[in-house]
Amino acid sequence: MKNCSYNNFLIVVLIIGLILSFSLPVKGQKTSQSENNDFYDNVPFKSLPLNNLEITGEVARPGLVDLSQLPLHQVQVREAKSDGNQAAFIGAYVYQGYSLFDILKDQILDKRNKKEFSSPIDLMVIVENKQGERAIFSWGEIFYPNVLHRIIIAARVAPIIPSTTGETWPLPEESKVVAANDLYAERNLQNPVRIIVRSCPSSEPVIKGQVLLFSANIKLTSNGKELTQIEKLPQYLTILEMPTVFFGRGRGFHGIKTFTGVSLRQVLSQHFKIDKEVMKTGYLILVGADGYRAIYSASEIFNRNDFQEVLLYEHENKDGGRFAVFAAMDFFSDRAVKAIKEISLRNGSNL
Repeated sequence: MKNCSYNNFLIVVLIIGLILSFSLPVKGQKTSQSENNDFYDNVPFKSLPLNNLEITGEVARPGLVDLSQLPLHQVQVREAKSDGNQAAFIGAYVYQGYSLFDILKDQILDKRNKKEFSSPIDLMVIVENKQGERAIFSWGEIFYPNVLHRIIIAARVAPIIPSTTGETWPLPEESKVVAANDLYAERNLQNPVRIIVRSCPSSEPVIKGQVLLFSANIKLTSNGKELTQIEKLPQYLTILEMPTVFFGRGRGFHGIKTFTGVSLRQVLSQHFKIDKEVMKTGYLILVGADGYRAIYSASEIFNRNDFQEVLLYEHENKDGGRFAVFAAMDFFSDRAVKAIKEISLRNGSNL
């Protein structure tokens, strides 16, 4: 009797073990949305076919990129495209892919103007696809931001599905550029095949060692045509205060400061026509009184979804006055041009 009871006990234990083995998830398997607090892993990823990706332009070693040696980064986006005064929602997605930061970080630059201006902050990164379309990024938005790896070449995608409605979205069929900080996805080009590094053409000479930098106004130009001059900050715009630990890539700590001014985006929007083509291929060059300059893509000024404004403020010191900018999204202070004498909006589609 004891043996029979013991055998029955073993049978019960085995049955319970089998039930548990079938009900428990295997390692890495997600069985339901409620099992953890990650909203972005509830649907399997779909792989996107990648094209051969070439780097060319002002680099010492042009050629194909070996993506297999690079880590994957993940971004979540709510994709929409502009359509005149309207916007068309595409879908909410989580993408995994290779960041432009990683793709470009080991490239040795061969700037054509390096003797005149050695800093990389006047560089543009042009991504081109199979169809010949282009999207413009500044070197600064790839290498200088507080949050890195927000611009990727997508290799995998999954929809982000609302828990109540269960609504889903059509998945892309091809690899694409994903600019996760953009409000409108105009730069999310499909089938990228080429990355071109270019320094910005500028007719302004750099005057090294100039003292008492000052410019009484800012000339605004669009593709070489002068539009107007800014002689004072608009009084109708909201005053913004931005405290920061000011830190340069070269000279390090510049103090803990609070910058007070207005949104550069709002100032320039009164004078520049911003449409989806400008968001995709436009860039701005900010030039100081000594020729010091910095490039911003049009999208990182006019098309952000993270509210990280570039501040235009009046610099009270005679050295560096009268107008200057502070880029809230940058870790380094290098693109904070002072004594600004010109801001030029240009089209980079033909570079």
